[in-house]
Amino acid sequence: MLIRMPRRGLILHTRTHWLLLGLALLCSLVLFMYLLECAPQTDGNASLPGVVGENYGKEYYQALLQEQEEHYQTRATSLKRQIAQLKQELQEMSEKMRSLQERKNIGANGIGYQGNKEQAPSDLLEFLHSQIDKAEVSIGAKLPSEYGVIPFESFTLMKVFQLEMGLTRHPEEKPVRKDKRDELVEVIEAGLEVINNPDEDDEQEDEEGPLGEKLIFNENDFIEGYYRMERDKGTQYELFFKKADLMEYRHVTLFRPFGPLMKVKSEMIDITRSIINIIVPLAERTEAFVQFMQNFRDVCIHQDKKIHLTVVYFGKEGLSKVKSILESVTR
Repeated sequence: MLIRMPRRGLILHTRTHWLLLGLALLCSLVLFMYLLECAPQTDGNASLPGVVGENYGKEYYQALLQEQEEHYQTRATSLKRQIAQLKQELQEMSEKMRSLQERKNIGANGIGYQGNKEQAPSDLLEFLHSQIDKAEVSIGAKLPSEYGVIPFESFTLMKVFQLEMGLTRHPEEKPVRKDKRDELVEVIEAGLEVINNPDEDDEQEDEEGPLGEKLIFNENDFIEGYYRMERDKGTQYELFFKKADLMEYRHVTLFRPFGPLMKVKSEMIDITRSIINIIVPLAERTEAFVQFMQNFRDVCIHQDKKIHLTVVYFGKEGLSKVKSILESVTR
């Protein structure tokens, strides 16, 4: 018994080994047959995808090109339809913008410097007039100190002079910003419209030129203007126009209450009886003052004679010489 049991175990182990090997071979054979069955059938005359053949490849690409052409035609038709729709919407938007612009012009004509004033909505007119009443346009306002004063800045057709640059630098703005230039050009044109088409309540009369025609002002007759902005109310403009052969100025006051320009006042200033006040601050520099007084005598006294000069002198050195120069000119 002790000798035969190992042999019987060895035989059993050998049979198990061969059985497992046979099962592995059988699985491999089944897998191989499955792969052969699932493999695609090849045709010797067919061409591979991507390579132009004689039969299948040519027909395939012709069909593909036809499909792409139909796709592009459909896309082009869709784009044309969208373009037509966008053109129609653009036309509708243009008509709406034109309508809004016409309403805006009607409002500006009704509340500004031209047109019929009865066309503007009453509530808008009341608001804009309330803004003018609050601003320091027609009447002054009580301020706590001199620091509350809003200064004016002056401008001409080509230059703008800003006080914020101080006395240590040239106050002329170079170059003038485009937005500021466009704003001032619009204001000057509005002032010309007020002068050339006066209302019944304007303090001016229609004048005639040398040949009896109506006197028309243009931008070359603009002398100078002043403006200042109150941050919570709007911007005030003071414009002065003058013809070279006339002894009077046209003064126009406009106000922009964060909306269309509004005419506040238009008047005629007769300069034949006006006195110009000149205030000269001086400290030493007596030689320059001598030259100034020579020019003052030649230009102001001998020609105009409607000038009042005030000299404010700082210090005592040179004061006696300045007094003697003034006494000489007075005599």
